[in-house]
Amino acid sequence: MSAQDQIKETITNNDVVLFMKGTKSMPQCGFSSRVAGVLNFIGVEYADINVLADDDIRQGVKDFSDWPTIPQLYVKGEFIGGCDIVTEMTLSGELDTLLDENGVGFNKEAADKIREANA
Repeated sequence: MSAQDQIKETITNNDVVLFMKGTKSMPQCGFSSRVAGVLNFIGVEYADINVLADDDIRQGVKDFSDWPTIPQLYVKGEFIGGCDIVTEMTLSGELDTLLDENGVGFNKEAADKIREANA
């Protein structure tokens, strides 16, 4: 199976996918750590794909999304963005709306705490 096929299958079979450096329990870059930290803190269940484990996936996901950096977040098969976009969406409440609209469970109180801490 090609990297493109693996990526498509992964984002099709999981509601939320984070392509990242490292894993959700052990991120290996600050940007991946920030996004995983947000998702972990607000209780989102997601598939974490360590791009450091597979160079074909690492480059393939960049080509797939036409986005040059890692991490990359997908919700219900849709590319959402990287660290800066996810951070902005978290702080504005847009991530809450996106998750709600797609039926993805998360802890609203935890999301509110992130916004309060960054107000």
